[in-house]
Amino acid sequence: MMLQRPHDYFVTGTDTEIGKTLVSAALLLALAQRGQSTIGMKPVAAGADLIDGVWHNEDVDALMAAATMRAAPELVAPYLMQTPAAPHIVAELENVTISGAHIQSCYQVLTTQADVVIVEGVGGFCVPLNADLDTADMAQTLGLPVILVVGMRLGCISHALLTAEAIAARGLKLAGWVANTVDENMLYPDENLAALRARLPAPLLGRIPRINELTQTRRAQAAAACLNLNFLTL
Repeated sequence: MMLQRPHDYFVTGTDTEIGKTLVSAALLLALAQRGQSTIGMKPVAAGADLIDGVWHNEDVDALMAAATMRAAPELVAPYLMQTPAAPHIVAELENVTISGAHIQSCYQVLTTQADVVIVEGVGGFCVPLNADLDTADMAQTLGLPVILVVGMRLGCISHALLTAEAIAARGLKLAGWVANTVDENMLYPDENLAALRARLPAPLLGRIPRINELTQTRRAQAAAACLNLNFLTL
């Protein structure tokens, strides 16, 4: 496990399409407002479009837009794959060998370029990357405290508690969690939030409503305004 930097965090979620990128970008913006230089990293990204001869992933682009420092794309997203599917399947189809050591090396380079590096996982906390490596292994190798994005919808309590247990089982600290509204029509959202606050062993960093802004940047700005980072080591 690497020596932990005090300002870096690993962002995971209770599922895929749960708001990890939104929260990661919001964290980058909020930390920049505190005067810190920032870089976002998404080590494994599946799903890309060819634009002007360059492969672009929407999540990676959002992180790069929210960061204060411009970093080499191959460091920000060392494994950028084309097909939007489970990463271990895509990696095999596209003949990509995902290496935890290479991810660690890229992260270490990024730490020399900014005060803060926010690392976003892929999918949930235990998504396979290859036959021998999953995202939990990646988080454990980096050794970063974890911020959990809880998608507020039916079933979120069990998903969040199970993910918190998995994080603890890897010897990692759950530094905080963010409640992100996925289902605007969820019944009893306040009661669900209260149940999570009573059971998760970390502070609530913010509650994000459904944001319907048209651009990634404006969505991230709106989400950043919902965060309270006073509980974090900054």
